[in-house]
Amino acid sequence: MSGDVDALADKVTPSKIADRQKRKVKGALHSFTGRIMGSDDPYDQHRGVGEAAGDAIGEAKDATVDASKRAVAKAEGNPVAVGLIAFGVGLLAASLIPASEKEQELAAKAKDAAQPVLHEAADVGKQMAQDLKEPAQEAVQAVRDTAQESVETVKAEAVDRATDVAEDARDAGQHVQNG
Repeated sequence: MSGDVDALADKVTPSKIADRQKRKVKGALHSFTGRIMGSDDPYDQHRGVGEAAGDAIGEAKDATVDASKRAVAKAEGNPVAVGLIAFGVGLLAASLIPASEKEQELAAKAKDAAQPVLHEAADVGKQMAQDLKEPAQEAVQAVRDTAQESVETVKAEAVDRATDVAEDARDAGQHVQNG
């Protein structure tokens, strides 16, 4: 059991993942140079392309190491930054590893299983929209009716007040003439 746990830990350790990816790239490079140069040995006297590619890989490795050192220096004393960096490294490592057949199969099954639920959710959404359409129209009509009634009420009160003001003005004019 502990052997299985150790094997699993080795499989998911970022440095082990990086080493596996590095070996994979080197193997691909070896195969590429063999096809281009017509030789299985990339270290023979005709190394032009292989040497250039090797130099590029070395430079990329140096840049990665420098970037990681700078990141560590900036992250010291900042646990949130360390967590974000670790998350980013894990995400990068996960993106480098292609999905296994089992993962692809499970993803396809999940997608197939989700289709009926998605269709049902779309149908429910359409039904809800249809069900809410009539009450919304009724609410709009009620607001429109209330606004019209308010306009009529304000208009009637304005006429009443204007009549009252006119009567008060006439009474005041008569009072001034009689007075």
